[in-house]
Parts: sequence; C-alpha cells; structure tokens
Amino acid sequence: QVQVVESGGGLVQAGGSLRLSCAASGRTLSRYAMGWFRQAPGKEREFVAAISWSGSNTYYGDSVKGRFTISRDNDKNTVDLQMISLKREDTAVYYCAASPRSGPQGSSYSYDYWGRGTQVTVSS
Repeated sequence: QVQVVESGGGLVQAGGSLRLSCAASGRTLSRYAMGWFRQAPGKEREFVAAISWSGSNTYYGDSVKGRFTISRDNDKNTVDLQMISLKREDTAVYYCAASPRSGPQGSSYSYDYWGRGTQVTVSS
C-alpha cells in the first residue's frame, strides 16, 4: 500500500510558475512509476506527466510539453512537477499517482494509488 499526498498548489498569474510536490509513505517509491494527472471542472481527467522507477524516462501530455518538468527523488520518496509559463487552461485539480509498472504510464488505468489532489488556479 502506498499513500501519496500532493502539495504546492495555489493561485498564480498567467505566465507564472508553480512547483507541485508529491510525498509518499507506506512503501518506497523507487518501485513505482509515478504520474501527474489533472481534472478541470466539467472535464475528464487528463494525463500531465509521468516518470519511470529510476527517473531516467519521462513522458508528457501534449498540452504541457516544454512547460512542465517531472522529477523524482527516491531517497526522499518525493515526486515534483515544475510548471512554468502557466496558462489559464492549466487551471485544475492536480493529482499524483503511483503505478507498480516500471515505465512512465500515460493511462490512469495503470495507476493503483492516488492522492486527493491539489488545486492550481491560473488567473489572467
């Protein structure tokens, strides 16, 4: 069992930056691929970014490529999402998730453990 908790969300102006963090407990994160997803009001959950066990492979959703960076620190059991050049359409609840697979996963069905989410609001 893995518990994940997101933090770092908040209100930011368009063009600004935020760094989200995901802290895990229960089991070491080093055996889980990790991902970030988001869900805006009235929309389906959307894949944002994923990272492999080791951190050597990453995968991004088309809408965030070049603006978001996912990273992990297995010693600290944390996964971060650095977001720059934020747009209003990035406004959503952001979720961290853990998958028992080794490579980065783009489908939410690959993830077994989810956090409760952190709100990111981008204002114009």
